[in-house]
Amino acid sequence: MLWSDPENEPPKELRDMQDMLRRLGVLVALAMLLAMIVIGIG
Repeated sequence: MLWSDPENEPPKELRDMQDMLRRLGVLVALAMLLAMIVIGIG
């Protein structure tokens, strides 16, 4: 964190990382759901 960063707004890298983590979480949830369905059928 740089001292010059505004306190109220996170830096762009942090927001991008949060977006990526959110998408990754959705993908992981979908993958787990799909795996459960495949295991349940198989």
